Amino acid sequence: MKIPAKSPAKAKLSRASPTLALEILLIESAGGPVCGVDEAGRGPWAGPVSAGAVILNPDDLPAGIDDSKALTHARREALEIEIKARALAWGVGFASVEEIDQLNILHATGLAMRRAIEAMAIQPAAALVDGNYGFKLPCAVQTVIKGDSLSLSIAAASILAKTARDRLMVELDVEYPGYGFAGHKGYNAPIHSAALKALGPCPAHRRSWAPIRALLSAEV
Repeated sequence: MKIPAKSPAKAKLSRASPTLALEILLIESAGGPVCGVDEAGRGPWAGPVSAGAVILNPDDLPAGIDDSKALTHARREALEIEIKARALAWGVGFASVEEIDQLNILHATGLAMRRAIEAMAIQPAAALVDGNYGFKLPCAVQTVIKGDSLSLSIAAASILAKTARDRLMVELDVEYPGYGFAGHKGYNAPIHSAALKALGPCPAHRRSWAPIRALLSAEV
């Protein structure tokens, strides 16, 4: 008897969870601790870009570490506490709106990553960095495309970067009310676009971004 195929709508592809396989390989070649590094906030119209760096303890891993985008807000916040308590070392760094406008977002992201690594109590011999760009960091760098879904250290770093930036955007929402920063975290959203048209940009906006630049030109 032929078994009927599942409909595409019901079929689900399972995604493998991140592991420490890449870390183990790199530790051998680097000869020292390996951290995972990831960023949050490269795409928004407002707010800084953040980066996290984490050296996990393989004997004391928090359960459920995954790409921050695959986790709920509550789960990210719970894991942030566990990661900070149980990791061998961790750090968070930011690059400001002014630095983004001056350096461009790519170089500002590298600056945030450097600050995250420099903030760690243990300096790594090498870093696994999410993406395909080889940033100049205080240690050797190995890039990993889709690293936050492959490497536990990168996934942990993505959680720290995301939660730290989200908190800062909530603070900016209090400082600059009316833009909805606490909700959309500075990204493009209907409420954000409407507020920009009504209120104009505030100091938290990235003036080098095309939509903000267009508004400033219209005001002139």
